[in-house]
Amino acid sequence: MQIRISWPAGHLTATLDDTPTALALAQALPLASTAHTWGEEVYFDTGVSAALEDGAQQVVEPGTVAFWTDGDALALPYGPTPISRGDECRLASPCNVLGRLDCAPRALTTVRNGDPVRVELVEP
Repeated sequence: MQIRISWPAGHLTATLDDTPTALALAQALPLASTAHTWGEEVYFDTGVSAALEDGAQQVVEPGTVAFWTDGDALALPYGPTPISRGDECRLASPCNVLGRLDCAPRALTTVRNGDPVRVELVEP
C-alpha cells in the first residue's frame, strides 16, 4: 500500500507494509494534521490509536515510516534526534515500523514546525 504525504514545500510517497497499524492508518485516510519537528524527525498526529506491535523499534534507519503509539502519530526520521547517539535515528520511544519512504529521506528537510500536512492513499 502506498501513501502520499504533502506539505506546503513538497510531497513524497511511502510504501507501507501489511501490519495492523498500517491498515488502521489506511482506514483513517485521508487525514490533515500539523507537522512538528524534533531534531531531524517530522511527526504529526493521525487520530489513530494503536497498540505497540511485536518488532517495535526505537532506533531505525533514516526514511523509516514509524507509528509512535504514545502520541498516536506518524514519525518520519531522516537524521539524528535530540536523544540520538551519534548519527542514528533514535525515536522518543519504541514505535511500530510501518514501511519506508520511496525517496531520499532528506526531502523532509523542507517541512517546518507548524506546517499543514495531508496524508492520503495513492490509488493503484
